[in-house]
Amino acid sequence: MSELPLRVEDVAVRFGGLNALDGVSLEVPPATIVGLIGPNGAGKTTLFNCVTGVLRPTSGRVELFGQDVTDWPAHTRARLGVGRTFQRLELFGSLTVRENLIVAAEAQAGRGGVVSDLLALPPSVETRAEALERAGAVLERVGIAEYADAVAADLPIGLARLVELGRALSTEPRLLLLDEPSSGLRAAESARLATLLREARDGEGLSSLVVEHDMGFVLELCEHVYVLDFGRLLAEGSPAEIRRSPVVQSAYLGEESDDDAPALR
Repeated sequence: MSELPLRVEDVAVRFGGLNALDGVSLEVPPATIVGLIGPNGAGKTTLFNCVTGVLRPTSGRVELFGQDVTDWPAHTRARLGVGRTFQRLELFGSLTVRENLIVAAEAQAGRGGVVSDLLALPPSVETRAEALERAGAVLERVGIAEYADAVAADLPIGLARLVELGRALSTEPRLLLLDEPSSGLRAAESARLATLLREARDGEGLSSLVVEHDMGFVLELCEHVYVLDFGRLLAEGSPAEIRRSPVVQSAYLGEESDDDAPALR
């Protein structure tokens, strides 16, 4: 059985007579940043939801760290060491930045197992101390320590995206799933986000799957890229190969491409 952080094998999703995904396969190797791009309606979000456990595929298989999780719910997958961000920001708006990270760290550490979770028991003193320490370290690492006491709902989108990344990192994931992480960010903020992901890959061996509509962001960040179009895998390869691909150019530009067509930037 594969020990890859993520392996998607021949996944299909059908909604009535619509094939939202049609036999899609992809892999995320250890300590690698992999991109998934495609035009609007290509099926990126559907595939992401199959990976995270929000949606069960009609057929096919999803593996995390060598385990078949196709039928597992999202919260059980997270306990394998999977962190995620959301296309639409889902911070706890009434909490401070620090508190958002503490909640995530405590959830990862656990409060004594399933019974404690069901009874909503408060965290132990040890768990709270560990969560405080971890949150403080992540605040410094992501560069948002000065906003630790700010209320999350009051943050501009660029900072909120960093807080969401910090919250995911507070769970000490082995695999990070990022849904449109550069959405709404300025160029400098996108560059900061990319730097943080590279540092996590190089320093901790963190693997990431980045689902994006922004081709430029993905091609600069990722080591391997998959391209979806109309629910099918259109192309895969290195950023250089994707830039040169006539079929990718056709999908993004909406026109036929030839050998003389300019490379995507």
